[in-house]
Amino acid sequence: MWNRIKLFLLNNGTLLFTILIFVVGYFICGRIYPAMQKPQVFFNLFINNASLLLLAIGMTFVVISNGIDLSVASMLALTTVASAALLKANVNPYVIMPLMLVMGISFGAFQGFIIQRLKVEAFVVTLMGSFFCRGMAYIISLTSVTITDPVYKSLGLQKVLIPGFGKTYVYLYSVVAIIVFLAAIYIAKYTRFGRTMYAIGNNEQSARLMGLPVERTRILVYAFSGFCSSLGGIAFSLALLSGYGQYAPTMEMDAIASVVMGGTLLTGGVGNVIGTLFGVLINGTIVSVLQFNGTLSSWWTRIGVGVLTLLFIGIQMLFQLGGKKKAS
Repeated sequence: MWNRIKLFLLNNGTLLFTILIFVVGYFICGRIYPAMQKPQVFFNLFINNASLLLLAIGMTFVVISNGIDLSVASMLALTTVASAALLKANVNPYVIMPLMLVMGISFGAFQGFIIQRLKVEAFVVTLMGSFFCRGMAYIISLTSVTITDPVYKSLGLQKVLIPGFGKTYVYLYSVVAIIVFLAAIYIAKYTRFGRTMYAIGNNEQSARLMGLPVERTRILVYAFSGFCSSLGGIAFSLALLSGYGQYAPTMEMDAIASVVMGGTLLTGGVGNVIGTLFGVLINGTIVSVLQFNGTLSSWWTRIGVGVLTLLFIGIQMLFQLGGKKKAS
């Protein structure tokens, strides 16, 4: 019995630690700032961080497969400004949204193709992809483009009541983010694609020897990241009802930090989307605390996230060492 508990802790220790940090941290913050105890304040974490959650979900898949994607925030910004510009040109919004998703998927798959087939480092490819997307956003418009389309306004302001919490609500794009989150859990755990993704992250050469479709899976992983990025851009557009190339200037770093805090190893092969959700919630809680305090600089968010990310990396290393000792 004790051995089973030890094995469970070794396999899920970082996830449990992430959940514990969030629960304890939110409880303490709620005691310091009683307004945070209101259900609406908690659900505001899902409203304010819907786009970050979407980006982090795609990033989780990429990191599990032993990759990195630095273009996610720039794709988000490009999606917002491209959507706004097309709406301004009177293009049907129900055409624009699928078009943006196709753009994200295609760009992500193209990056994955270059990484896998041309053997270029993912850091270099996605960094150049980030420059390209951000540059294209500024070519479309150097200034913020306001969205006045009634469909976008309706979708952006559509509230979804939380059952059992009275008038507590989230917006429609937050529900979409949760649906993608649940779908990602299923894909990672119960599909051949998910198992292949983990196998590639653990050892790409072994995955090849087992006959797994390494090239196709890696390209699909980056395509999925592009999908999440463009969907995050649509959510961002709905939330702010505008598009601008300067949006989300460092959100790719927030996504990576959320993934790491969620227990996903940067070396690949280990991690899950559930931990990523709690990593995003921790990030959002820090921002909420700063807002309730009102006197601290927003840069404390970076400091807090940086310290916690280093802490989680240290915890991951401890569990890795414990797993190696167990194996020996």
